[in-house]
Amino acid sequence: MDSARHIILVDGDLRRRAAISHYLSGRGVHVEPFETVAELGGHWPRQGIIMIHDSGSAIIQLTEQLVQSGNWLPVVAFGEKPGPRRIVEAVLGGAIDYLAWPFDDAELDHMLMTADDRAENVGHARLREAVARSRIERLTQREREVLVGMAAGRSNRTIAEELAISPRTVEIHRAKMLTKIGAAHTSEAIRVAIEAALIRETSH
Repeated sequence: MDSARHIILVDGDLRRRAAISHYLSGRGVHVEPFETVAELGGHWPRQGIIMIHDSGSAIIQLTEQLVQSGNWLPVVAFGEKPGPRRIVEAVLGGAIDYLAWPFDDAELDHMLMTADDRAENVGHARLREAVARSRIERLTQREREVLVGMAAGRSNRTIAEELAISPRTVEIHRAKMLTKIGAAHTSEAIRVAIEAALIRETSH
């Protein structure tokens, strides 16, 4: 609960940032305000909740910073009159919760009470997924297809037939893929694909 009383606020709007800081301070919460994710990156916190205004690619930038730091803090997005699509995108991007500004007292209190537990439950998985996704992004489309085939238990020959290429070409793609994602062997590459949700995505 201690970390829940410490909020790192990221919001590019000076007036709203000041209003939120004043509101949170009035509820006994210590607030550290920042204008941008880049500014936050120079003073990376070790604990607390990051509350970030959902604008542009701010949440994506924050997720990248979290991956680089290796320290996954709970992220709560907020916006004015957010639509369902924005909320879903924020949660998929790594946020554990989404609040509408002006904040509802009860919703804020619930977030503060549950943030630590929710972060503990999803934080490590989120971090692993984000790291895995960054590794998968290094691959070409063909290398991804080979990886998906491997994860499905298909042989090089079967993968070659499905992709209309030679088994030797599959081997070349496989070797490059392992190198790019830093996997020592096939099972490690498959684990990365699962953590990155690559298999679930491509099976749709």
